[in-house]
Amino acid sequence: MLSRRIGGAELEVIVADITTLSVDAIVNAANTSLLGGGGVDGAIHRAAGPDLVAECRMLHGCKTGDAKITKGYRLKAAHVIHTVGPVWNGGTLGEDDLLASCYRRSMELCGKHKLTSVAFPAISTGIFRFPADRAADIAVRTTIEGLAAAPSVARVVFCCFAEPGAKLHAEALARYGSPCAG
Repeated sequence: MLSRRIGGAELEVIVADITTLSVDAIVNAANTSLLGGGGVDGAIHRAAGPDLVAECRMLHGCKTGDAKITKGYRLKAAHVIHTVGPVWNGGTLGEDDLLASCYRRSMELCGKHKLTSVAFPAISTGIFRFPADRAADIAVRTTIEGLAAAPSVARVVFCCFAEPGAKLHAEALARYGSPCAG
């Protein structure tokens, strides 16, 4: 849909099922238990199989705005980065900062584990009700800022479930970098 080169990384927006992507890590929009749920969280857990929930039990949950990494098991992705986005409560309870922290912490884990590619869903925009346009801006800006902490990352995918979310991410990404050839 749209692709931009920023530093040594290519950032792209696509509409796809994140569980099917061949990347080093997919990011899971998880709940604090990390034991599965609805939306993208449930889809990732179903696709990865029961070993994922077994490993997640050993992580003892995750705080909102933080991220933890596991193996990908049956997924094409070698790893799953689980991050807990904020529930939207009108924007007065630090929701923007917590959402930005999800992307920042995920990029830090990519750097720590020397991952070269990562795919993000639109964190918190489903059942957590974060306004999709606002979330897309935060996602793109914070991920670009996070590239400094993850110099190994050469490819970032903003993987949206549907066209409206992809359009918002593409509009946000269009404000950065230069178009990629091809």
